[in-house]
Amino acid sequence: MENCCKVSGERTRLPPPVPSEALRCGRRKESLNKSNSLERCDVSTATRDVWGRMFDEAYRADVVISTDQGWLIYAHASILGMSSPALRGILKQSRRHGRKRMISIRGVPYDAVHAFIRFLYTSCYEPEEMREFALHLLVLSHSYVVPQLKKLCEQQLEQGLTNVDNVTDILQVALLCDAPRLSLICHRMIMKNFKAITATEGWRVMKMSHPMLEKQILESLIEEDTRKNGRLKKLGERKMYLELYEAMEALVHIFNEGCRTIGPHDKVPKEDQSPCRYESCKGLEMLVRHFAGCKQRTPSSNRLKTPGGCVHCKRMWQLLDLHSRLCIDSSACRVPLCRNFKERIRKQSKKEDRKWNSLVRKILRAKRIGGSPYFSSAASIYS
Repeated sequence: MENCCKVSGERTRLPPPVPSEALRCGRRKESLNKSNSLERCDVSTATRDVWGRMFDEAYRADVVISTDQGWLIYAHASILGMSSPALRGILKQSRRHGRKRMISIRGVPYDAVHAFIRFLYTSCYEPEEMREFALHLLVLSHSYVVPQLKKLCEQQLEQGLTNVDNVTDILQVALLCDAPRLSLICHRMIMKNFKAITATEGWRVMKMSHPMLEKQILESLIEEDTRKNGRLKKLGERKMYLELYEAMEALVHIFNEGCRTIGPHDKVPKEDQSPCRYESCKGLEMLVRHFAGCKQRTPSSNRLKTPGGCVHCKRMWQLLDLHSRLCIDSSACRVPLCRNFKERIRKQSKKEDRKWNSLVRKILRAKRIGGSPYFSSAASIYS
């Protein structure tokens, strides 16, 4: 029976009746099943297979690509032009042979060109072909402006395809193809394995074909050695400054608290004292004892004008002088001769004063890098 009625003498179609709950559930399940089947369908794989077949079977191909050794590859101008702006320009200027355009890609193996053209169709590559032709594909992708393939080639070369035997060749190609990250990785590998790489055939070929590149690598190696020696020198100096700072702390510790068998005159050292936290404390104790009893030391009446004595005594004079420059409150300081050295500093020449102040700044700077300095007030003065 037709679902319609008359309204004002006209026939008007009525809406369909509401389906039952069971029918609604059934349709909902059918709709869900369809959507799930669509989600499970791998459209990208199917599309890739279609484009791959189109390339392999050369269906209605209108371009012939000539490669080395006379091999030919059939392709489609529309796909090549959309995938590569460089190929688009070449196709516009190419000559026709019947209904097909003729272009040539020379200088690389046929299999590399085949893998390159196939990538333009499917955006995929075979792992074996990438391992064998990564360097050729990098050149092709750079020459014909295919950034996606170029990025993939760079990643593959960076992540394991570069070794001691081929790093020289890869460096040259990376420089020509504007791949700075790959160039840097190759350069670092050469710096790290310089002796082994210079014995390879690739290095010998590079010396003959690109002598300027060899010169630049050797210069960078010399610069790296210079920087390394400079870093080692700075580390050695910083270690020395930290040792001097610790000696200053140990000196204050000895004459304020006492340690082991030596200390201030109003305190008796404890025999069961715990081990001292200062490594230089034991050496300073021996130096102080020697300084107190050395017969070569300058007499007390003239000792601050021309400090002298043996080598150990001169070292003690220098430590006391350095302490006085770091000490802020010499009136309350218990280190011997601290106030006397303060007076001597005021009468010192500017040249000698600048030399000592430079040493103090370096010591405080080294300590600030390693930790908070004990002589915090001196640090603020010499900063």
